[in-house]
Amino acid sequence: MTADNKSPRTDQNWSVDISGYHVDLPIVAVNPDFAIALMMIIDMGVKFGEHVGRKLAAKLAPTRPDIVVGAATLGIPIAMEVTRALDLDQYVILQKSPKIHLADAMRQRVSSITSKGEQQLLLDRAAVPLLQGKRVVVVDDVVASGSSLRGSIELVRSAGGEVVGVGVALTEAREWQETLAEDCCLIHSLAHIPQFSRNADCRWEPIPGT
Repeated sequence: MTADNKSPRTDQNWSVDISGYHVDLPIVAVNPDFAIALMMIIDMGVKFGEHVGRKLAAKLAPTRPDIVVGAATLGIPIAMEVTRALDLDQYVILQKSPKIHLADAMRQRVSSITSKGEQQLLLDRAAVPLLQGKRVVVVDDVVASGSSLRGSIELVRSAGGEVVGVGVALTEAREWQETLAEDCCLIHSLAHIPQFSRNADCRWEPIPGT
């Protein structure tokens, strides 16, 4: 962590080219010996979101999707931009916080590197007709552990949708491959980032194999 030990943000960045769009992502310490390159897409501007949506839509278009599904919160702008770029209209957002209209929602437990503890994905039952019998693409910002995407895919299938593709701006490390198993073949991504550990000089460097 930083010298004052109060903020997980370090003084290092990781540069990555996301399908022609160069960004420097801050390296953020998850614990004293492990860090990630953090992409907060909601803070990266309209042009970046539009770029990601257009590039992912180009990869997903051959799957002939009828509708796009994204998970709150960071998957929302991607779902909107991919939907727009595919010239579709409606999309479905899986929520993570309980709301009054979600009392009887379909639920799936998930976990995330960037969120503390276990969470739930909630699918409004009113949205089920939008998915039932439809060709669905699931989108998100980053896949790391794969738990959130696994939950999204399972919810869509439980609602009767056929998941024909999954689009992410970034794949992170390799854990997601084991989590998604045979569904790895559905993944379309724009770039890859590693995870980080400290070296002998207390600087962050990529973990080999990630």
